[in-house]
Amino acid sequence: MTTHFNKSKAIIIGGGMAGLMTARVLSDHYDEVLIVEKDDIPSGPDLRPGTPQAFHPHRFTMRGKTITERLFPGYEHDLVAQGCPSSLNKDVFFMNQHGSLEMKYDRNDIKFSRSALEWVIRERVKTISNVRFLLRHDVIRLLTTPDRSSVIGVQARDRDQSKQEKALTADLVIDTSGRSSKLSLWLTELGYEVPKPDLLKVSLGYSTRRYKVPSHLTHMIDKWEVINLQGQPACGTYTGVLSFIENQIAEVLLYRPGGNYPPTDATEFEMAIKQLPSPIIAEIVRDLEPISSPRGFRVPELYCHRYEQMSHWPAGLLVLGDSYCIYDPIFGQGMTAAAMAVEKLEVCLLERRDKFLPEWEHGVLRRIKEAIEPAFWLNCTADLRWEGVEYEGSDSSSGNNFSRDYMELLLKQAISKPDWQLYGLYWAVNTLSLSPRHILNPETAVQVLSASDEGMRLLSELKANDERPVKVILEELLPRFSESPFESATH
Repeated sequence: MTTHFNKSKAIIIGGGMAGLMTARVLSDHYDEVLIVEKDDIPSGPDLRPGTPQAFHPHRFTMRGKTITERLFPGYEHDLVAQGCPSSLNKDVFFMNQHGSLEMKYDRNDIKFSRSALEWVIRERVKTISNVRFLLRHDVIRLLTTPDRSSVIGVQARDRDQSKQEKALTADLVIDTSGRSSKLSLWLTELGYEVPKPDLLKVSLGYSTRRYKVPSHLTHMIDKWEVINLQGQPACGTYTGVLSFIENQIAEVLLYRPGGNYPPTDATEFEMAIKQLPSPIIAEIVRDLEPISSPRGFRVPELYCHRYEQMSHWPAGLLVLGDSYCIYDPIFGQGMTAAAMAVEKLEVCLLERRDKFLPEWEHGVLRRIKEAIEPAFWLNCTADLRWEGVEYEGSDSSSGNNFSRDYMELLLKQAISKPDWQLYGLYWAVNTLSLSPRHILNPETAVQVLSASDEGMRLLSELKANDERPVKVILEELLPRFSESPFESATH
């Protein structure tokens, strides 16, 4: 462990994936890192009460996996030891309203449950000598200097019957407590003016059921990486996804935004699987053994806080992960976005080494927001196609009808032809490997729009009341995202 400056202690609120990855980075810069966690730590890869979404499917995209592998080298070997399967050379089947694609998955990614991944990473963090855990404690408020300009710790309360409180001091406090974060309230109570978050009123629901794969059907695990039957906004149908996790377990997820939630009753769940636009999942599930009832999870709205826009921000305080922004789980971007935020924190810590940088924390927030904002925009663009979904926020590009129409036409062209180069770009952007700028630029937009009658109509509408060149109009209309958040950290 290398201490790069005199500040010696950091506190992390929340011991989930974002908190564990943050602890790994902070351990290189602070003498002591304390994770304050409201739950007990499971003795094995089990669910925690504080993560109700953990039963449902989780994944890293390639970008998230790369960051995690750098922070925890060989972590996937630990997952394999827990019985997690590889995706290498298995079949991917993808269907939406524009057609279907079937291809071989050419990467050696390991499939896991959230519980297995979190346990593997937590076991790694527990071996770091200057990281410790304070379990079964709620953080109830921030501690500050008398003028409230700096955070100097937290007030924690034991969750046992005594409810004993203790003041925990630190040089840096990072909120990674997720959806239960009270940071906005705490800042308001301290007299800070906190902007309203951007909201996507999505009313989404998903239900997941797990099945045991009988020994005579384990060839299914060897064949399939994932089957993804996307719901159609025009018809209001569910999305259905089948994949495999550790110990010969299959999981099937049903999903839909707009307030029409998938069933949690077992009989209705199985019936809904049969009503998906392809029978492929129903035919596989028919021969599997259910080992759980369907479990539902509901998300009334997605939020993206605007902490980086605050005119004043206390020194000694940061926030990342779901405490800052949450995403539609169906796109599998949440853990990768958190990993990207941790990576930006790491870069900022290295830049600050041995020097004082005024308003350093505010700069970190801006860098984190730059990294996570593309995922939130992509979520808004996709989910606003569904009836009953509304956007309320400060970013006009998130509610941009043209962007939604353009992204739909791009996906249609990529799948219906199919155009593998274009689909590769679309996939890389949506898995946060490339900046959206690779598909949200005038040159690509003209190419996509010129390839169909629908696209040509959009181009004509753009030019009807504007005499400027179409590429100039598009440059102004399309949202802009930086390339820098998609560049790997250098050391």
